[in-house]
Amino acid sequence: MLMIKERRPAVRTLRGWALSVLQETHAIRECEEHGWAQDRADPLARERAIQIARQEPPVGVSSDDAVAEVQDVLDSTGDTCPECSPDSD
Repeated sequence: MLMIKERRPAVRTLRGWALSVLQETHAIRECEEHGWAQDRADPLARERAIQIARQEPPVGVSSDDAVAEVQDVLDSTGDTCPECSPDSD
């Protein structure tokens, strides 16, 4: 049986690609109300994203640069949305 591998959507920037990979692996999620990326603090999802960056970097980008960009996006993403008000229980 012929298997076709689904391709990731084309993105215009390396940062956009990294965000896409992180969302695909569920390492980050998007705030439903404001759209900010939020870190899910899932070590397995983070490792999977780094593995994808290492094995399948975008065309014309080295695997080291792809991994560095994924790490940079993770380092700049918090676990809460800056626009959501904190719960005042």
